[in-house]
Amino acid sequence: MLIIGAKGLAKELLEICSEHDRLSDLCFYDDVNKDAPAMLYDRFPVLRSSEEAKNHFKEVGPGFALGAGDPELRRKLTQKFTELGGSLKSLISKNVYIGNFDVSIADGCNIMNNVTISNGVEIGKGTLIYFNSVITHDVKIGEFVQISPGVNLLGRCKIEDDVFIGSNVSVLPDVRIGQGSVIGAGAVVTRDVPSNSTVAGVPARDIT
Repeated sequence: MLIIGAKGLAKELLEICSEHDRLSDLCFYDDVNKDAPAMLYDRFPVLRSSEEAKNHFKEVGPGFALGAGDPELRRKLTQKFTELGGSLKSLISKNVYIGNFDVSIADGCNIMNNVTISNGVEIGKGTLIYFNSVITHDVKIGEFVQISPGVNLLGRCKIEDDVFIGSNVSVLPDVRIGQGSVIGAGAVVTRDVPSNSTVAGVPARDIT
């Protein structure tokens, strides 16, 4: 597998790979940070060019995971590395509770330690769900959403594509958050949020 990125989230995904004993042939990719090491933790190669990534997909396998958090960047990286011959894969911690009934998790999701996902939940392609978040019954989450640590998404709420939700946010039942919106840390969202809005506070108010 190739993890796109070699800092922050990428290091956290390394731990999930270790949980699943998927360290063989694991590589990272970073063509942005000049201070990124040639070998992460003196063990895992860090690739630097599209050509190296393309060769990795041919020689080792096409699987790659997104080690970057920003929704727009995750979408762009997916397109880039798919065009290079890669196939977007999910990395889900063993310490995630997933309900047994009508749960759908699309390709390319990263789901971290101590997340709870109840029944009737849909999670779209490329979504990131960070530590200690709770997704309750019948919640619908779109593509390339970032859910930060400690978020609570309550029954039947709907999170559209490319939304960023800050840490310790609560979204109340039946609320819809429109595409591309940003929810500030600690907010309590009690009513619908239009697309491309920024809201914060308790209760959350538009600060766009």
